[in-house]
Amino acid sequence: MDYSKIRREYIHEALEVESMDNDPLVVFQQWFDEAYKLFGLETNAMSLATADERGRPSVRIVLLKGVSPDGFLFYTNYTSRKGRQLTVNPYAALLFYWPGMDRQVRIEGHVSRVSSERSDAYFHSRPIGSQISAAISPQSEKITLEQLQEKRSKIEQITYVERPVNWGGYQLTPDYFEFWNGRESRFHDRIVYEKSRGGNYDRYRIAP
Repeated sequence: MDYSKIRREYIHEALEVESMDNDPLVVFQQWFDEAYKLFGLETNAMSLATADERGRPSVRIVLLKGVSPDGFLFYTNYTSRKGRQLTVNPYAALLFYWPGMDRQVRIEGHVSRVSSERSDAYFHSRPIGSQISAAISPQSEKITLEQLQEKRSKIEQITYVERPVNWGGYQLTPDYFEFWNGRESRFHDRIVYEKSRGGNYDRYRIAP
């Protein structure tokens, strides 16, 4: 296959910086709501990029579980690869891509763990199968299928699972947003919101 021949045209109305809300969270929610009407349950899938102490990056898909003025919420195993990387380098980037809309949103910022109470509440809201999976899985460690099945068989009859101490929530507090809108002839819109020292966002266009 000749990958260089795979292409299509993007044809959308231009974004005007002045017409966009001053608050990037408001714009994100507007775009997310529009995407949800098209994609439903997978709208909250996002790429999470982290890096280790040497700056070597790693990326994977996780699910967004909350948005507030404080940031973007997701849950995982603290001892997983991404958890270990966030321990030594507590900065990350998120990417939402909604191909049916030809839109993407990039978000960067500082990441911190949420409270135990908040992690407990979310953990026990999950289906029991998901709770068991989180409890038995040494995420990102080497394991055989047989070993994983053996771990599961030992507790799958249990109806209540304590949240593992190595599992919980993270919150990314944003300081940078980029809203990308596909345009004809690759003349794409890229609108940036960058937090200033005063805490407000500077809003501007960057070249495609």
